[in-house]
Amino acid sequence: MAFTLHDLEAIVAARAEADPSESWTAKLVAAGPERAAKKLGEEAVETVIAALGEDTDALVAESADLLYHWLVVCRVRGVALEQVLAELERRTAQSGLAEKAARDA
Repeated sequence: MAFTLHDLEAIVAARAEADPSESWTAKLVAAGPERAAKKLGEEAVETVIAALGEDTDALVAESADLLYHWLVVCRVRGVALEQVLAELERRTAQSGLAEKAARDA
């Protein structure tokens, strides 16, 4: 069976309950949404930089960091992966251009 974002979400949830002195996830959660969001932003920038380079392994690693930190931010803010997936499902019912036009209207 393949590792999924649901698996990662469950790991984040479990580790968020740990002692912050023993878990990076718990430390980020304890620091609150500002710290978690800042770290997510840093990882997003690193992912962009990796995407512009030639090192595929770097892009893979930074993408993994980005997804992990995104799930931590979602956890801190009480947003479940299922909510995001439901929104993606709703959006993919139409073309991206039509969806964007509807948001801008």
